[in-house]
Amino acid sequence: MEIYILTFVVLLVVILAMAVGYILQQKTIAGSCGGLGALGIEKACDCDTPCERRKERLRKEQEWQQNKII
Repeated sequence: MEIYILTFVVLLVVILAMAVGYILQQKTIAGSCGGLGALGIEKACDCDTPCERRKERLRKEQEWQQNKII
């Protein structure tokens, strides 16, 4: 039982140290640097044709691009 308590305390100290370090850096939370798009991968699945949801999303995006004012 002592090992579990010690492990919990160590884990808590590590999380607390990371939180304090993050707060002291005064940075905002940011996403990744592009995810799969940064690697040149257009979609996560390896199918030859896009699924219906992706086709619909692409259609809406194309429509939005055509209706842009600028």
